[in-house]
Amino acid sequence: MAIAATLLTLAANFVAAAPTPTPRPDAADQSSAMARLGRRLFFDASLSSSGRLSCASCHSPEHAYGPPDNRAVQLGGANLEREGPRAVLSLRYVLKRTPVWSTSYTASPAERLLEGIEPPAGGFGWDGRFNSLRAQASFPLLSPNEMANATPEAFVERLRHTSYAGEFRRVFGASILSNPDRAFLSARRALERFELEDPGFHPYTSRYDEYLEGRQQLSDQELRGLALFRDPARGNCASCHPVAMGADGSHPLLTDYQFEALGVPRNPELSANTDPTYFDEGLCGPLRTDQIHSTAYCGMFKTPTLRNVATRAVFFHNGRFHTLRAALQFYVRRDTNPEEWYPQTSSGGVDKFDDLPATGRANVDVIDEPLTRTRGAQPAWSEDEIDAVIAFLKTLSDRDAAPALTSN
Repeated sequence: MAIAATLLTLAANFVAAAPTPTPRPDAADQSSAMARLGRRLFFDASLSSSGRLSCASCHSPEHAYGPPDNRAVQLGGANLEREGPRAVLSLRYVLKRTPVWSTSYTASPAERLLEGIEPPAGGFGWDGRFNSLRAQASFPLLSPNEMANATPEAFVERLRHTSYAGEFRRVFGASILSNPDRAFLSARRALERFELEDPGFHPYTSRYDEYLEGRQQLSDQELRGLALFRDPARGNCASCHPVAMGADGSHPLLTDYQFEALGVPRNPELSANTDPTYFDEGLCGPLRTDQIHSTAYCGMFKTPTLRNVATRAVFFHNGRFHTLRAALQFYVRRDTNPEEWYPQTSSGGVDKFDDLPATGRANVDVIDEPLTRTRGAQPAWSEDEIDAVIAFLKTLSDRDAAPALTSN
């Protein structure tokens, strides 16, 4: 599972006024020298063109390394007034055992159902276009909508003026900052080591982790929610968000890393959507370009982890929903009550899957429960059952994860 101008201005002012997140000392001394350097880079807003945006600004450690607020997309650029392209994913847990991009996906949804063909999987980001964290780091560092360094050389020039430039030289060599290409790669390697080594990215401190280890009991409502979550004839959530421990005793990461087209409604908050010809089609563009001709991929986005999902205030790739309840209501009532989510057509019908062009709508999942139902049918969950599922999802929150702010 997987702004109007005034709101955009208010959001920009909020970002400008917000303090830069500060690093927490979680097990810093246990990390390698490269990881400790990556920590410095991760929290350093001076490495952006605005001087006010760091990696931690959007991936807040206080909020499970996810977005700190309920903006559909975060703001960046030279003046902190440009919208990012998609909602911010959490960096927790998806960093462990993430497979590289792979696919055997060449069939239609019906053929996939009959032949058991697996969809694409792996990679980092909503469209999986990065196969390593160091590759992924290039995008926010250089994107004009994020940290907005015009070139790797511009980033390295900012790096030369940091208080830890000497430490950078000690780790990577005395001449490293005189070679922008090597220095840019080395900075991304350091960020990667920080994200992989620091325990704060994979603490496993949720009540559900303790339940799996037999150290915690879940309430009757939470257990009911877990059963609904797992039931293949009802929520069927565990088919994409596995909840069982691995054969090696590893705890579940609540994602199968595969890609799915859910047909999430168009989000009027996004300024890009004022252009009726603009569509974010995930695997086949506009950000990912190597699969642009793979029409069977259009509209697919990677399944995110549901760990810490109850602390978020923005859901799905386009940030269309701002409460967990609304996201779950859409999931179970997308087809039974489409008028709740999609606009009316001129003929009085419902324009389902309106955030995809007509050519991509055939890829939306209508073969997996609960996405098989028809208009007017009984939804998979009642409101009371949604309460139970929410209760279960709250057990997936790490003990240090604070709820995202919702007052901006």
